Amino acid sequence: MSQEPSRWGGRNAAKTAVRNRVWERLVATGVNVGPAFDRIPNFVGADAAAKHLSELDAWKAARVVKCNPDPPQIPVRLRALYDGKLLFAPVPYLTKAFPYLRLDPEKLAARGIDFETAATAQGFVEHGDKVGFEDMPRLDFCVVGCVAVTRRGGRTGKGAGFADLEQGIFRELGLVDDATPIATTVHSSQVVDDAEVVMESHDAALAYIATESELIETRTPFRQPGGVDWTKVRPDQFADIPFLAELHASLASRKPSP
Repeated sequence: MSQEPSRWGGRNAAKTAVRNRVWERLVATGVNVGPAFDRIPNFVGADAAAKHLSELDAWKAARVVKCNPDPPQIPVRLRALYDGKLLFAPVPYLTKAFPYLRLDPEKLAARGIDFETAATAQGFVEHGDKVGFEDMPRLDFCVVGCVAVTRRGGRTGKGAGFADLEQGIFRELGLVDDATPIATTVHSSQVVDDAEVVMESHDAALAYIATESELIETRTPFRQPGGVDWTKVRPDQFADIPFLAELHASLASRKPSP
């Protein structure tokens, strides 16, 4: 596959290599839906994967769900709304002055907004209620976008670091804890050998992986990060995410002086 270098390539050579292999495999086997390279790739069977995810007891019990904004998770967001769950989705690439949109299925229905529209990125940005991290309730279930995953719960996204950053912020604010399930939906060809994804201290591990053909409970051995390691937040992230510096200052002010 001849492509320009990834926007986020070069930050971790091993993760860049496995992402490239997965993107190439999706395209070579024809199971990608739309462009795959340099993004959380959409795939044939995304709706079946979302159905598998929705069969989890943890999903059924969840009242508040957070889901990433990417196309392969449209069926997940749609199921959350039809299941009557309060749904939170981040602004794509976190480029607005506010990080999140809240979608209340009862309010959407009252306004005559169909769930199929609201589940798309354009739809939830247009129809969702703007919220900050500090205005969010405790989350019952988190769905993140992935490029490559392992059966032990290892994961890598497209390389921008958004998912791990938000999970760290959630933990600092007490919105999630070790019991909060983190899950994803991917094509089965995105499941790679354990050695192919090296987990770092700031990486959030998966509890569940739903593919078009199975549901994997990882029983991950990886420890979840306790919060944000601000020393590893890159200058480009502070530059590209408008609210990040202010949020960092706010979180720092909450911590007691040594």
